[in-house]
Amino acid sequence: MKAVQDYIRTIPDFPHEGIMFRDVTTLFGDPRGFRIAIDQLLHPYAGQPIDKVVGLEARGFILGGAIAHQLSLGFVPIRKKGKLPGKTIAQDYTLEYGTATMEVHNDALQPGEKVLLVDDLLATGGTAEAGIKLIERMGAEVIGCAFVIDLPDIGGRAKLERMGMNVHALCAFAGD
Repeated sequence: MKAVQDYIRTIPDFPHEGIMFRDVTTLFGDPRGFRIAIDQLLHPYAGQPIDKVVGLEARGFILGGAIAHQLSLGFVPIRKKGKLPGKTIAQDYTLEYGTATMEVHNDALQPGEKVLLVDDLLATGGTAEAGIKLIERMGAEVIGCAFVIDLPDIGGRAKLERMGMNVHALCAFAGD
């Protein structure tokens, strides 16, 4: 039986030389692989009180939407600046060279709601940290952060755990 990691394609030197890009589109494109990933992502949270699933742009939308559907919950997207209509709140985060901004609708979450944060990859943790800060600013509580891939050598998991987050990843790749 194949593991989630077996469905993920590695593309050397993308987007820059020396980077080993972990491509989850091959996982998404395989019905069995996609089902395994969704089931394994939500398994630790089954039976826990969760009000909403939040997905980080862009692949987190695919995963988060499927998990929300499976759990019969609402889904909330956190997007790059300027992509959401209506009133939003924003959070800057640090990139390798500069900063970027994530936004969420200002009425997407209510105080006290319990939220599962989902994305495909955890590297530096900057995007996830921005998402967590947005969720917390709205008065909601992050009960867990679920990822398909962890790149532990880059330090994102440690960053989120220092923030008090429960981090769940289906597989890890060294280096990168």
